[in-house]
Amino acid sequence: MDLKVVRYSGSGESTLGLLFIDGAFACYTLEDEHRTIKVMGETRIPAGRYRVELRSYGGHHWRYLKRYGSEFHKGMLQIMNVPGFTDILIHKGNDDDDTAGCLLVGDTANNNQVTDGFIGNSTVAYNRIYPFVRDAILRGDEVFLEVVVRC
Repeated sequence: MDLKVVRYSGSGESTLGLLFIDGAFACYTLEDEHRTIKVMGETRIPAGRYRVELRSYGGHHWRYLKRYGSEFHKGMLQIMNVPGFTDILIHKGNDDDDTAGCLLVGDTANNNQVTDGFIGNSTVAYNRIYPFVRDAILRGDEVFLEVVVRC
């Protein structure tokens, strides 16, 4: 399975993008802003191609397991081997306060050139895309995320 994030708008606080799954639009994304020198928890990951795996430990995992149960939640979607970064996840959230370098997903997005970046309906988007990615990983398929910068 191929995931692709096309970053289309960057501001001083956030980066907005589009997530495609196997070439089809899936949802909007929000990440921290670009920084030449990384600031822990305040910097988006570099463009590149990364494997996505399930991670079944950590605070996010236990919160999602409690909320969704073990039939739905099999682990967090973790973006692996990002140079200079660890524990990068794909998860729910609405603005840059909800991410520490992770990729947030949502069904609506504002214009982060006018106001602070925000994506809405994050839970709906996450609940829709998670099973596709989860099931591919559980089948043993390779899942890769390509991050492309257009801003």
